[in-house]
Amino acid sequence: MFSTGQLYFAIFFVIVFVLVMIYVYRKDLALHKIHYKGSLWILFFFLLFIGILFIIKLVLKE
Repeated sequence: MFSTGQLYFAIFFVIVFVLVMIYVYRKDLALHKIHYKGSLWILFFFLLFIGILFIIKLVLKE
């Protein structure tokens, strides 16, 4: 399906991309703590909402 060169390129690209994303995130970590304070609560309530919808689906399916 893919040639060997394409697979090597894809693996290399993914590794480099992840490393660059880690580097950039670490560099901006101080700014993230200032500007995105409280964002974990939003994630928590979003996941809670999805969980409640899933439970409602299971209860109404029976």
